[in-house]
Amino acid sequence: MQNKEVCTLRGFYRLKLGHEKNGETIVDGDSGWKENEITNLGFQNYIVNLIGSLAGSKQVGMIVIGTGGVPNVTHTQLPGETKRQTCGNAAVASKTMRATAQIASGDHPGGTPNISNIGLIENTASNGTLFAGNTYASSTWNSNQGLSATYELRFGTSS
Repeated sequence: MQNKEVCTLRGFYRLKLGHEKNGETIVDGDSGWKENEITNLGFQNYIVNLIGSLAGSKQVGMIVIGTGGVPNVTHTQLPGETKRQTCGNAAVASKTMRATAQIASGDHPGGTPNISNIGLIENTASNGTLFAGNTYASSTWNSNQGLSATYELRFGTSS
């Protein structure tokens, strides 16, 4: 009997809204760790094409925040995109990549958007191809609040 190894990829995200008071960050909201959905083009362009060094391959470069619903596997952009922020990417374990972004209150998109979804996208000023995303309990994002986003892609194997 041959051994078969199965490779899995799961994405998780966490958002925190907060404001400064007396030089200290006060957390106003925390989504907790939530799981995401990887899009069809996320698998194709960010994983398959990148591993094969094929034309059209992409790399995650931004975290996007939106006011829309759940992105599904056929979405190419985050529904209701409100803000995109360049993210820092780092390997935090041999099978985990972490993307982080901080959006200061001074970089707030304006108004009081009711944010409800998040995603990862390539590093481009507009458009781009959505890698993965999901929704969370919506929160009003006030202009005096900053936002901290963390996204992890965790690879696993089993026999």
